[in-house]
Amino acid sequence: MRITAAEIAAAHDWAQTALTAAAPPFSFTYDGRPSAELLPGWNCAEASRSLDDQRTERTLTWTDPATGLQVRCVSVTYRDWPAVEWTVYLTNTGAADTPILEDIQGLDAHFTRPEGGEFLLHYHRGDWCHADGYEPHTQLMTPHGRWHFAPDGGRASDRAFPYYNLQYPGGGVFLAVGWPAQWASDFHRDGENGVTLRAGQELTHLKLLPGEEIRTPLIALVFWSGEDRLRAQNVWRRWFIAQNLPRPGGELPPPLMAAGSNGQLHEMQEATEENQFFFMDRYLDAGVALDVWWMDAGWYPFTTGWWDTGTWEVDTARFPRGLRAVSDHAHQRGVKTLLWFEPERVTTGSWLHQHHPEWLLHTDSPDNHLLDLGNPEALAWLIDHTDSILVEQGIDLYRQDFNFAPLPYWRGHDAADRQGIAENHHTAGYLAYWDALRARHPEMLLDSCASGGRRNDLETMRRGVPLHKTDYNYSDLPVKQAFHHTLFSWLPYFAAPMVPAEQVDPYAFHSAFCLFLATGYEVRRDDLDWPLHQALTDKWRELAPFLYGDYYPLTPFHRDEEYWMVWQFNRPEQGDGMVQAFRRVHCAAPTVTLALHDLEPEATYRIADWDGQEIARFSGRELMDSGLPITLPQARSAVILLYTRV
Repeated sequence: MRITAAEIAAAHDWAQTALTAAAPPFSFTYDGRPSAELLPGWNCAEASRSLDDQRTERTLTWTDPATGLQVRCVSVTYRDWPAVEWTVYLTNTGAADTPILEDIQGLDAHFTRPEGGEFLLHYHRGDWCHADGYEPHTQLMTPHGRWHFAPDGGRASDRAFPYYNLQYPGGGVFLAVGWPAQWASDFHRDGENGVTLRAGQELTHLKLLPGEEIRTPLIALVFWSGEDRLRAQNVWRRWFIAQNLPRPGGELPPPLMAAGSNGQLHEMQEATEENQFFFMDRYLDAGVALDVWWMDAGWYPFTTGWWDTGTWEVDTARFPRGLRAVSDHAHQRGVKTLLWFEPERVTTGSWLHQHHPEWLLHTDSPDNHLLDLGNPEALAWLIDHTDSILVEQGIDLYRQDFNFAPLPYWRGHDAADRQGIAENHHTAGYLAYWDALRARHPEMLLDSCASGGRRNDLETMRRGVPLHKTDYNYSDLPVKQAFHHTLFSWLPYFAAPMVPAEQVDPYAFHSAFCLFLATGYEVRRDDLDWPLHQALTDKWRELAPFLYGDYYPLTPFHRDEEYWMVWQFNRPEQGDGMVQAFRRVHCAAPTVTLALHDLEPEATYRIADWDGQEIARFSGRELMDSGLPITLPQARSAVILLYTRV
C-alpha cells in the first residue's frame, strides 16, 4: 500500500485553496456579524516556517483595528503525506473587553463531489462502557440531510467518536476533531453536489478580557483516492503512526507486557509493599518476561475507597518506604512501573479540597469537584507535584483517568457573557499539563483513560496512548474482538487488559492480542499453567511487530457468537504478514475462506502456522481472488497464520 502522488496533491491543492486570507476554513460570529463579512476588512499578515523535513507551518493573522481582536490560524501541511491540519487562536490585544464572540467553528468548509455517486459518511460510536461501543455506521448523505454528533458530558469520545471518513466517488477525506472536551460536528448536505462540514467547541458565547486567548479544536484532514475504503483506512493508519503516535525517547512505543494485582486486591485498595513484591515475584519467578508492573487506583490515603481522590501522596501506612520500594524492586528485576492518577476529580475532604478550595469548580454534587486546570496556579502546582511523585517514587509510565463528566462544572461556572470560557481554558491547561510531563520525562509513555476510552481525541492521542479502551466487561470476548476490529483502523497502539483469570485461556489471550497486553492472573493458585502462559507470551512478543503493519478487516464488525471474526496485518515492504482468526463459540462452520489484500499477484507466498510450520503455498493472485482457507475444528478457538513472500 503506497500513498499516491494524487493523494498528496489533493491535500496540497485543498490547503492552497482553502487556507487563505480570502476564505479560511473556519468561522465565528463577532458582535453579531459573521466572520466571512469581517475578515476581508481586517489587517492580515502571513508567515511560514519549516518545522522539519516533512512539515511546513503557515500562520495567517487577522487583526480588528477597532477592538484589537486578533485571529490567528496556524496550519501545517506535509511534504509526503496527504494531510493538512490547523488550529485557530483568538486573542484580545486591546485594552477593553471584546464584544461577544459566538458560534466559533474550527472547521467550516464546503466539499463537492463528482457525478456518479453519493456521499457516504463512515463514523463510529465512542466508548460508554457498553457492548455497542466502537460500533461502525455508514450514512448515505441524501440531499438536504443534516447529521449532528457530540460526546456526552464533556469527554471527547464518550458515546461519540471524533474521527470520520467522508467518502465520495473516486475518493474521500478523513476528518479528526482534536478537542478533549465538548466538541460538536455537523454535516449539512445541500440540494446539489455538496456538503458543508462544521466542527468546534459545542458552546461558545463569550467576551474576551484584555490579554485573554482561547483556541478552537485541532482540525485534521487526510485525503485519499480510489474506491477501496480498506486501503484508504491504511492511508490514515500510516499517517497516524508516522506523524501522531507518541515516540518516547524518539522511538515508536514497543510491544509491552504488563501485569498487576488490581483484580485481586480491589485495584490498589488492599495493596501493600509486601503483597506487591509477592505478586510481582510470582510472575517473574515463573519465567514470565514482564515489561511493566501496573499499579492502579488506591495507592494514596482514602476513607471509603479508591474513588477518594485529591490527596496525592503515598499511603505510608501500607507503603512505609513509599512506592519507591516497589519501583526499586521492579527495576532490579528488569521491570518498569506504571502509576495511576486522576488529578482533575477532587473529592470532599481530600487535601486539595481542604487546602485549595479556590482552585475547584463545583456543581450540586456533595462529593466531586473539578480541579480547574484553567487556573494558572492550580496548573503549576499539579505539574510540579505530579512530577515530584514520578521522580521520587521511580515511576516509568504515567496513567491518567477521568471518572466523571466535567461539562456541568464548566458550564455552571460561566457567566452569561462568558459561556464556554471555563471549558476552553481547562482544555488548554490539560494539554499544557501533558506537554509539561512529556518535556520533563521524554522517555515516559503516558496513558489516556477516562472511565475507559472516553477521552481519545487526536490532541490527546498525540501525547498518550489508550491503555484502557473501555470499562466494559473484559470477559465478553466477542465484544473485545469487535472493539479491536474498530480500533486497529484508527488508533494502532492500545492495550487489552485480560479478565482477572483463574487459569490461562489461549482463546482469551488471542482475543487480547495487541501492542500492549495487561494481565492479572490469580497467582496465588498452585496449578496456574505458567508454561502455557509463557509460550503464548513468547509468540505474542515475536509477532507483535506485525501490528504496526497495514490493517485489513476480512470479516464485518459483529458481536454475535455465530460468526467468524478475521483480520489481516500486511507488511508489503517486507513481503509478509499475519492473519488472525476467531471461530466463535456458536459458529457452526469449521472452515472459512477469505480474500487477502495488497499482495503481489505473481509472487508465491508461503503460509505457515505461528510456530513456523509450512501449511501451503499460494500465489498472491490466488490469495487475493480465491482467498485463504482457514480451518478450526473446534468452536471457541483462534489461530494466527503467517505468510511470507518466497
